[in-house]
Amino acid sequence: MPVSVNHKPSDDELNKLKVRQWSIWTKEVSEFPWTYDEPETCYFLEGDVIVQPEGEAEVKIGKGDLVTFPSGMSCTWKISVPVKKHYRFG
Repeated sequence: MPVSVNHKPSDDELNKLKVRQWSIWTKEVSEFPWTYDEPETCYFLEGDVIVQPEGEAEVKIGKGDLVTFPSGMSCTWKISVPVKKHYRFG
């Protein structure tokens, strides 16, 4: 299953998911490997990132994007602008 990116989620969609009640994660400019043990859905408040899943095309993510990462995916995060995002696992 690929990374799912909704570049312009509606306020209704964000409210239904209760995104603003999720925890917040921040990260400085960096590059690091990551593997998802379970699905993650997140909403980017700030940042610019390129995620490079193993064996797949890179995915560009930034402010205002609602993103779902599938369980079992290994990738490399390349953060060019510091990230602030709401997130939830499962």
